Amino acid sequence: MNKVILTGRLTRDPESRMSSNSMEVSRFSLACQNDFVSRDGERSTEFINCVAFGRTATTINKYCAKGRMIAVTGRIRNSSYDAQDGSKRYTTDVIVENFEFLGGTGSSESNVSTPRDNTSHESVSNIETTDVSEDPYKDFGEEISISDDELPF
Repeated sequence: MNKVILTGRLTRDPESRMSSNSMEVSRFSLACQNDFVSRDGERSTEFINCVAFGRTATTINKYCAKGRMIAVTGRIRNSSYDAQDGSKRYTTDVIVENFEFLGGTGSSESNVSTPRDNTSHESVSNIETTDVSEDPYKDFGEEISISDDELPF
């Protein structure tokens, strides 16, 4: 099984491109700390190249920026290509299948905004909430009554 789970911060803004079949592609690198602590008390960091396609790439390109912490699940892909000087180059990438936003953008601000959109910075206290004092399912359909005898448990 080829399965990878990573948690880290983007080292740079995602690089957005379109593939030859008009699918959006996102390339980025994650800085992931290792669990191992050296004698000096330092943790080493791995810089892992990631590639996402389609709607996943669109979301990453739109909402992620340098410093943003995310969790990525995917698979490892090894490939090679011929460089301009004629030498063969090898690459290892994580192909992103799913991801989740974690934490903040890496800054100490408590603002909620999309990292790429500098026009709007709402503070957390200004976010609109939904009033749930009223039944949210009142217009969902007819009410169904079930007795305890009809329940299987």
